[in-house]
Amino acid sequence: MSAPVDAEQAWRDLQRIRVPQERVYDELERSGSGGPGATWATAALMWVFLAGLGLDPPRWAVVTATAGYVALLAWLAVLANRRRPMRLHRSRYDWRSSVTFFAGALVTGGTVLGTGRLVEPMEPLPGSLVRATVSAAVFVLFLIPANRWATGSLRTRAEAGR
Repeated sequence: MSAPVDAEQAWRDLQRIRVPQERVYDELERSGSGGPGATWATAALMWVFLAGLGLDPPRWAVVTATAGYVALLAWLAVLANRRRPMRLHRSRYDWRSSVTFFAGALVTGGTVLGTGRLVEPMEPLPGSLVRATVSAAVFVLFLIPANRWATGSLRTRAEAGR
C-alpha cells in the first residue's frame, strides 16, 4: 500500500528540518575551539611560570610552582569545557586532535628547551623573560592554526558520516 507523495511538501519539510541543523553546525563551529580567551590565558600562565622558573628558585618552590601550574591548567580546561553551549553525540576529538596535541607539546617543549640553552649566558632575569616570551609566542602562533586544522569543518564530517 503506497500513499501519494507531494513533492513540493516533501521539499518544504526537508528544508524545515535542514535549516535548524545548519544552524546547529554553525554554532558548533563557532564555539568549537573554546574561544581565543582560553589560548591567551594558557599562554599568559605559561609565561608567568617560565619567567618564575628562570629566577632559579629552590627545589621546593619549583615543585610547588609546578603543582600550581598544573592545577591552574586543569581549572582552565574545566572552564573551557563548561562554556560550550552544545555538543553533538559524536566527539569532536579524532586523530587530528591527537596529532595537534602531541605536535604542540613537541614544538612548545622544544622551544622552551632551546631558548633555555640560548639564554643561559644572560643574567637570570633577562634570560628567563626572553625564554618565557618566545615560548609563549610560539605556543600561541602554533595553537591557533593547529586548532583550526584539528577541528576542521563539522559540517563536512557530518555529511561524510551519513
